[in-house]
Amino acid sequence: MPALTESTDHEQVLFCQDRASGLRAIIAIHSTALGPALGGTRFHPYASEEEALTDVLRLSRAMAYKAACAGLDLGGGKAVIIGDPAELKSEALLRAYGRFVESLNGRYRTACDVGTYPEDMNVIARESRFVTGRTREHGGSGDSSVLTAFGVYQAMRAAARHTRGAASLRGLRVGVAGAGKVGSKLVKHLLSDGASVVVADVDAAAVDHLRDRHPELEREDPERLVSRELDIYAPCALAGALDEQTVPALRAPIVCGGANNQLAHDGIDLLLRDRGILYLPDYVVNAGGLIQVADEIEGFNHQRARARAEKIFTTCGEILASAADTHTTPARAADLLAERRMADVGRLRGLWLSEPVPNGHARARV
Repeated sequence: MPALTESTDHEQVLFCQDRASGLRAIIAIHSTALGPALGGTRFHPYASEEEALTDVLRLSRAMAYKAACAGLDLGGGKAVIIGDPAELKSEALLRAYGRFVESLNGRYRTACDVGTYPEDMNVIARESRFVTGRTREHGGSGDSSVLTAFGVYQAMRAAARHTRGAASLRGLRVGVAGAGKVGSKLVKHLLSDGASVVVADVDAAAVDHLRDRHPELEREDPERLVSRELDIYAPCALAGALDEQTVPALRAPIVCGGANNQLAHDGIDLLLRDRGILYLPDYVVNAGGLIQVADEIEGFNHQRARARAEKIFTTCGEILASAADTHTTPARAADLLAERRMADVGRLRGLWLSEPVPNGHARARV
């Protein structure tokens, strides 16, 4: 497939199929230089297998860079299940998928993503030991969007300090594109810090539900939000929100949101720079969710995970300073930070393989 040539540095790509349950999935492992690959399972009605493959390759690469910038001893992976979760999701399908995850023997650990929830991870965990993001009742950390949203908020504070000299959002107008798991929780942080918030979502009911809890929110049409006069534009829905059409329409001087792969393709960060727009790389901004589920490997402690997610503020500040000093974009500065850590530490560790222990199971070197 053409998409396979788009990224040649993935360690492993596994195509999964179970006809009885209707499962069609792809698991991509980009890198295990720092440790076993960790990344969520996205359940989405892709138009084709090629579209799904392109998405999982990009997402898994972003997870590797995300883990590296977050200082975690983990690699990057991702999985996609092809289909409409409202129609296709079942216990049989999730358990069949879990067996494919188990077959990788710990090289890939899964978690929640778009279309999957902690309750789904509980089911997958019945077939695999390598599942994070389960409900707390089943030994997990619960909904990872909690710390994802918290991390996005910390990144916004860093952007505000870099551009305005104060790490506060008070008096700023923030446009949140997406009222889903992350966007809805981000809104609460923004309002608590004194920002005014404009929300847009293709799902009008999601905005209604959010405004029931926060009546002060302003509603906007999804297609018009990008051109509103805002201080910060926060893409918090699906990938590819920033392209040749949306960037010229932007009127916000800062772009900082929770969505993955916000840039439609390479070079969009240069368009943003040329327009004087500060773009914070999505995989740095939204690392809070990864930090949360990664903490489960040690035995989840919310305070410890939250403290680690709070460091996104510091990391973003360092990336912005580096970009300014080297006259490059924050996206490139973040890439260099991640690549340097993967290269330096990866030389010490090499390809990650599970280590056998006397009882025949595997022990992860994390």
